[in-house]
Amino acid sequence: MTEPHPSPSPHPSRRSTLRATGAGALLLGLGLTGCRSAVSASSYRAGDDSGPRRGGTVSVAINSDFTPSLLFSQSSQPLQNRLLFNTLTRYDDALKPHPELATSWTYAKDGRSVTLKLRDDVTYHDGRRFTADDVIFAVRNLQDPQRAAQLRATAAAITDFEKRGDHELVLKLAHPVTNLFDLFEFMIIPDRHTVEQAVTGKTLNGTGPFRLKKWSPGSALSLIRNDRYFKPGRPYLDAVELRVIPQAEALISSLRSGQSHLSYQVPGKSIRTVRDNPDLVVTTYDTGAGASYLGVNTTIAPFDDKTVRQALAWSVDRDRILKQSLGGYGLASAAPWPKSSPAYTEANRTHYTYDPAKARRLLKSAGHSRLTAPLLHLNSPESTAIAEAVQYDLQQAGVRVTLQPTDPATAQKKLISQDMPALWTMDHGFAQVQPATLAVSAYPFNEAKNTSKYRSEHYTKVVREAWTAAGAGTARQHALEQHVSDVLLDEAFIIDLVVQGSVQVASSKLHGVTLNKFMYLNLDDAYLV
Repeated sequence: MTEPHPSPSPHPSRRSTLRATGAGALLLGLGLTGCRSAVSASSYRAGDDSGPRRGGTVSVAINSDFTPSLLFSQSSQPLQNRLLFNTLTRYDDALKPHPELATSWTYAKDGRSVTLKLRDDVTYHDGRRFTADDVIFAVRNLQDPQRAAQLRATAAAITDFEKRGDHELVLKLAHPVTNLFDLFEFMIIPDRHTVEQAVTGKTLNGTGPFRLKKWSPGSALSLIRNDRYFKPGRPYLDAVELRVIPQAEALISSLRSGQSHLSYQVPGKSIRTVRDNPDLVVTTYDTGAGASYLGVNTTIAPFDDKTVRQALAWSVDRDRILKQSLGGYGLASAAPWPKSSPAYTEANRTHYTYDPAKARRLLKSAGHSRLTAPLLHLNSPESTAIAEAVQYDLQQAGVRVTLQPTDPATAQKKLISQDMPALWTMDHGFAQVQPATLAVSAYPFNEAKNTSKYRSEHYTKVVREAWTAAGAGTARQHALEQHVSDVLLDEAFIIDLVVQGSVQVASSKLHGVTLNKFMYLNLDDAYLV
């Protein structure tokens, strides 16, 4: 199969940009449709026909600091990745890949190799030319277990490389995979000569539209325009500041006062405080924010009993969590999939509903009437609200939990090292791309080594079948994906609660903002008016 793309594809189509009066009711009813693009480069506010303007600094409010040691894994703060680095390809809303550093690709008929043609006009921030060697390094970098990259298994399926000059490369695969372009969208292409400095935050030498000016840990990540960027005339902006504002109230105030132009960290239940501001625009992204879930450590009794885990799944009022904790932005769901996913079904979404009486019966059948357990959660307003809602619901079913607030960096490290207590609540990604990626890549779900320490030959078998079934046909692929869902729902080692709809709050002066499927911020075409 050949996908010729001689030049970069058009930008994703414009989706609903919700201005505030009356927008709240509409937002609460939105389904998940795969929207990525908040405001396209060609969309202007009514009465504004001036087009893109050069110059200016965009201030992005974030609630947690950049963590360079997690640069190559999906962390809670990935916005800077696409500002500094490029990827090989980028998805549209239908999961069709389009060119970025790769201009075209050709699959072998047996699915065991793919030939990439690469751009020949790209340089790193320091002036060094981008070549096929940088792609080889990027793949091997993700194969390194020290990088803690969630897509390591897919990178590891690439077993050899054949260079055909500096800008053509054949990737040889151990077996066909259904999610190779997930890897290409996820894998930033770092400078192979300074990668060890990158993971300490000292040097971030990429090919992206902006380059590092200064990182002030705990305060801000300051970026300036890359004058060597391969896209003519881009970026329009002179600079980007990612400013750390941990407190939700202060973050919202910075948006309302105009000190910040953009944020994705306004809690859903606080959106009402900004949506009526005529200087702010609220936009929903349907697949970028991942899902909130309750995790269970299956090595700690009695949570090693599937019946107990299923009782927890019946205990939680997902609709109330969505409404009260997230302001209605998202989809109450017992399964991880957004509606845009090929694996989504309504039956999966409603597999567990709120039924505390059934939960109590299941606990009793497992020999328990009362249980106690710790519940780790992120120390942020939204995460705390979800944890408190889960705590209340579980108590009604006879499970008394003690909350353990934890900072995001510590929680991420515990997630990766499988050092979680009996219960925890966090968010996961990877359900918004090819379905097999979730179970071979995301730490909570990984069939070989997951945070819950759940092991099953059957789970491994169905995941591997879904992952390696490239070219199997749509019906067969859907059947394999459903087998994965069946195991996840039955074993309940990860109990999904709400598929979140990421909410962008932006200044009405800011245009041209997009996100990729992994929440990498793209400001190539962004400008201020």
